[in-house]
Amino acid sequence: MKIIQLPVGQMANFSYIIADEKSSESAIVDPSWDLEKIFSTLKTNGLNAKYILNTHTHFDHILGNEQVAAVTGAKIIQHENSTSYKDIPVKDGQIITIGIISVRVLFTPGHSNDSICLIIDEDSILSGDTLFVGNCGRTDLPGSDSVAMYDSLYNKIWNLKESMVLYPGHDYGPTPTSTIYAEKMKNPVLGFKSKDSFLKYLNSDD
Repeated sequence: MKIIQLPVGQMANFSYIIADEKSSESAIVDPSWDLEKIFSTLKTNGLNAKYILNTHTHFDHILGNEQVAAVTGAKIIQHENSTSYKDIPVKDGQIITIGIISVRVLFTPGHSNDSICLIIDEDSILSGDTLFVGNCGRTDLPGSDSVAMYDSLYNKIWNLKESMVLYPGHDYGPTPTSTIYAEKMKNPVLGFKSKDSFLKYLNSDD
């Protein structure tokens, strides 16, 4: 199994390719800009794209969906709350298979009402704009919800295996990847003792 991180565009986005090297099946996560990077990576590694997975449907994460689907034939997967075009809606706890790779959908609203994280073989998490290295996604946008973000961070992500490698949706932190343990230790948004203090912190940033 391989997770390929691709820096793209002018908003410090990451697109990803999840690849099962034995079967050559793959999934593309959040294609937006610089689609040639995706196509050349697929070709170089001899990969066939089975799915396009969107962690949420803000434009900077789905901009390339239509073109990538047209070129590769991959089916678009999004959370069932999404109003954008998708071939396959998914919900919390659903399993997506890519060759022998298991991808578990973790519904994490807050940044948007269709935000999901992707748990890869229970060892890695593609966290979209829910959790960054050193921060979390904005909650001052249409469809955002600070209370839902607290629940997603403290009642869902907090309980994941601490050795899990974190792959965020943007390169906003000091490193491009992290771990759940490191974020618990260093990320200020995971350091609050109460919901009220967390919400006060987020609202002060809004």
